Amino acid sequence: MFNSLLKSGPIAAVMGMGLLVAGCDRKSSAPEQANVVTANAVSADEVASGPAPDEATGPATSTEKLDRSHKGETGPTVAFTAPDGKSVTLASFKGKPLLLNMWATWCAPCVAEMPTLDATAKSMAGKVQVIAVSQDLQGAEKVTPFFAAKKFTTLKPYLDPKLGLSLAYQANLPTTVLYDSAGKEVWRMTGGYEWNTPAAAKLVAEAS
Repeated sequence: MFNSLLKSGPIAAVMGMGLLVAGCDRKSSAPEQANVVTANAVSADEVASGPAPDEATGPATSTEKLDRSHKGETGPTVAFTAPDGKSVTLASFKGKPLLLNMWATWCAPCVAEMPTLDATAKSMAGKVQVIAVSQDLQGAEKVTPFFAAKKFTTLKPYLDPKLGLSLAYQANLPTTVLYDSAGKEVWRMTGGYEWNTPAAAKLVAEAS
């Protein structure tokens, strides 16, 4: 597991181990949130068994937490991979509001909320950019078949196998962050949520 973190670089390894020392693991995390470093390491090393992505279940609206304490901050500069294989950063999306979702195939609440996120991406096309960035260490190996099976209409597979975003945010999964058109944070949501509801639309409208 530590070797997996080292592949992400010394900084990621130190930060990742810090999260592990904090006592978060796949078994003790609340069902609506998952520690990205620990769960990824468990999944990658095949130490523990769990539901396959298509079998993962759980409510998407159990104990979501809205955090406005970072309002006005610029997002991290770490790079991740776009669907076309090119390297991008959050700055690449300036010009329109951005709804950034960090998720993984092994995260039950992430899988549960993905269809609602896809519906929102479709309904807000042209107004708000909606991207879902996978935090799976295996990258396309896990994410490509997941997207093929789910047949999302609008979401595309962005990849972050080095966990750059989740480590920068110190985020459990799922975490969703809203940015305005200038690239400034409006709020972030931790935990699963139903994104295709009037309440969600009202929250996203805060970026306009």
